[in-house]
Amino acid sequence: MNKFRPFILALTVALSAMIAYGLWTRPGVVETDGQGFSALRVVEDIEQISKTHHSVAHPVERAQVRDYLVSRLNALGADTVKLFEYKGLTGPENKHVVYTFDATNVLAEFKSQTSQTTPSLLFVAHYDSRYSQPMPHRDTVWSYGAADDGYGVGVILEAISELLKVRDEWKQSVKVLFTDAEEVGMKGMKTMWAQNREQFEDVGLMINIEARGPWGPALLFETSKGNEKIMDLYSKAAKYPFTYSLTTVVYNFMPNFTDFTIVKDDIPGMNFSTVADINHYHTDLDNFSNINPKSIQHYGEQIVPIAVEYLTNTLYSDKDSLRATEDTTNFTIPLLGLFNFSAKGYMWLNIALFVLFVLMLFINVVRGSVSLKKVSCNAGVTLAVAVSALVVGEVVALLCALASDVKFQPFGILQGIKCDNGVMIATVALMAVVVAAIYLLRRREAAQKCANSIRESAKSVAVNQYALNRLYGALLLAFMLSALLLVALGENLMFFIPLAVATIALLLYRITRLKVWLLAAIAIVLLHALSFLYALAMALTIGALGAIAMLAVCDILILIPLADLYCSKRA
Repeated sequence: MNKFRPFILALTVALSAMIAYGLWTRPGVVETDGQGFSALRVVEDIEQISKTHHSVAHPVERAQVRDYLVSRLNALGADTVKLFEYKGLTGPENKHVVYTFDATNVLAEFKSQTSQTTPSLLFVAHYDSRYSQPMPHRDTVWSYGAADDGYGVGVILEAISELLKVRDEWKQSVKVLFTDAEEVGMKGMKTMWAQNREQFEDVGLMINIEARGPWGPALLFETSKGNEKIMDLYSKAAKYPFTYSLTTVVYNFMPNFTDFTIVKDDIPGMNFSTVADINHYHTDLDNFSNINPKSIQHYGEQIVPIAVEYLTNTLYSDKDSLRATEDTTNFTIPLLGLFNFSAKGYMWLNIALFVLFVLMLFINVVRGSVSLKKVSCNAGVTLAVAVSALVVGEVVALLCALASDVKFQPFGILQGIKCDNGVMIATVALMAVVVAAIYLLRRREAAQKCANSIRESAKSVAVNQYALNRLYGALLLAFMLSALLLVALGENLMFFIPLAVATIALLLYRITRLKVWLLAAIAIVLLHALSFLYALAMALTIGALGAIAMLAVCDILILIPLADLYCSKRA
């Protein structure tokens, strides 16, 4: 069995990577004549919407898109379709150019047939495309709005079509708001919220749909505060869930805003978006030829079941049914699904795992399996390597920015760098190879110290102790960082998940002597790390390569000794 373990490990790593990137964990595209939500029917709408630029600088073309949407809503059987026109607006603020324009929002209502006084589910997307944007080494470009926000508009139209099939079961009603002038500072939503707030008075849930790039999974990247009941709804209904509560924290530090920003303190809601990739975002590359039906399908598979549950369940007949005071901590691990914890529940989970880790470390020290001094030193080495990875990552980002003549901002959003995704992957992969090579070199030195031992097993013991000392050193750092972030932010999943998984696996391995637990830990850490770091890298771009590399190296320094222990000959 020992000789097959390296092959089993390699297969596990490969399968984990494919699963993490959605090979079997995201929905297939439904054909136009298929049952259920069909991304290809959405594509037909996007083709019409994205034929021309339709920003605030293109009033004629924008009006054509608006007329098309009004006709689609009427064809779907909306009870009312109203236009809200706002004259003489200006924007964007503090940009290279300021436009003066009229904005017209489109609001449609689809009422419940069982009750006339019900709360509403409000779908929101904007129909204007991005205004002019200068690009490095290029003329000013204009977006066609195929993804941003053709995805949002098209997904809503297809979702309404699906929801109408169960309209006789609706206990709540539906509103659709297609906003104008979102790209110039959410002026359509801001003005409507200021002047026509009565249109929002019956809204019990808002679902906003955006697109920060044409491909990748559709991420629930933001919710309103006090999201406990919202996340209960999401975890209960959404298919193929993909969310991290940490993204709401990260998003608060980013310069991007959406229509949801205007109302999220007053209306319970969810904000969905793709996050890949930055070079297609707000540029002429956001066109029909670059759309991704698989990403579109992922929106629908999450949003339609949520809407069905909300509309057909009397639990939500109270407009305030989704309001709460507590936020949840949640994350998705591909294949394993969504994990959603109350604030208290997540705190107790952390405390339990922290105690278990300390207990496991204490037992191993007492038994002589590890040295507390070596573990502490290895924790310091892990931190030093992680910081070095951060510095190297930012240097690589700087060099790429200089090569592309793009202004560099440490940990900032960098757009216009060619092959940025490939550079990020190559940098992290090279770091993994270097770290693994150094680990094997030090491991060999540990084994050579026992080369003259009378007992042949001494070398095996030395190698095992080396792996355990390195592993517990990396876990000790993860433990300290998890505790620090839990106190500071209430979010620590990037360190807590590998700490928890590895600690539990070591406990089960100690009890059963079955190495399959170590293999399972490797798979789960990889599923989490590859999925989470992908989403983070796409959101933060190559400007944050240092942070991505640092987090990746922390995971790598846990994974390598786990793999070593799994493949070792010693039981």
